[in-house]
Amino acid sequence: MKVNQVSDRPASWAFYSVAGRLLLVDSPDRRLRNLIVPLFAGWQLTRIYEPDKSPDIRIDFTCGIKPPELPHDLNLFEIAEGGRCYTTGADLYLALRNSMMHLVGSTPITVHVLLAKVPGRKDPLLATLASFAVCAALRRYGLFDLHSAGVVNPDNGKGVLIVGPSGSGKSTLTMSLGLAGWPYLSDDNLLLSLVDGEVEARGFRTFFAVHAGAEAPSFKSCFEPEGVFTSPRKDKVSPDSLLFIRLNGERKSRLVKLTQAETMTRLVRACPWATYDTAVANANLEVLSALARQATGFNLSAGRDLLVRGRAAELLRGVATEGHPYNES
Repeated sequence: MKVNQVSDRPASWAFYSVAGRLLLVDSPDRRLRNLIVPLFAGWQLTRIYEPDKSPDIRIDFTCGIKPPELPHDLNLFEIAEGGRCYTTGADLYLALRNSMMHLVGSTPITVHVLLAKVPGRKDPLLATLASFAVCAALRRYGLFDLHSAGVVNPDNGKGVLIVGPSGSGKSTLTMSLGLAGWPYLSDDNLLLSLVDGEVEARGFRTFFAVHAGAEAPSFKSCFEPEGVFTSPRKDKVSPDSLLFIRLNGERKSRLVKLTQAETMTRLVRACPWATYDTAVANANLEVLSALARQATGFNLSAGRDLLVRGRAAELLRGVATEGHPYNES
């Protein structure tokens, strides 16, 4: 007679896989869990219901607990989201508002996310802390986050990474290229890793978030690209071009080739954790250095002409090939 096995795992546990690494997410508070499950579904993680190995990473979410006192003599860095990052050896702390993320350098890698209370559905606090927690843990396994969009040149199958801060036009340009038939990775955040001496990039966020326009400049409209683009999503790609984008407010766009040294400087500036997260800084910088050697860097001063249908694809097609008419002036 066949006997059905009943799992003795807590109901608060959920497992996810990314790049061969297994994450265990534990959220005992049901209200918090109802926010975490759809949040993780918006990232390029694979839900695993019956894992066949022990987790590499454990992330615990807890509410109603006062964050602990921080040790003395920690290195302090301010981060763009308004929080503070503290580092010491293998441990990493991130204090944001009245909440905290604490990564413990152990095996498996353990990350504690402590919130004073369950945030509202429109409060970005949980998404920010959870994203930092996942990315900080993945860095311990050679997957380094870069604030960048990623598309695939349909002519050669190579990746084009579009690097820039929020509001620089990454998502708008990626959407334009997706509508022109370019395969894509993500519009906002990528994970970089070294595989057999070559840098690979993979997407992290599944949905796109594009500014609504001049009437509501601070509002972003979110959508799932599978229902909009005819081009497919790619799991990973080998990049050969890097575009450091900024909006110029002018009619015409300008594309200027960068030296390898300039490209490396821009990458480090766009990836502050390469110096902040001291436990893995050397490995992170090694990946960025390999990327600067592997891919050709360009400064893209984006004008309104990129909003014209087909113009972005025309400008970027064959961007790293000899004889491309980029503006070097």
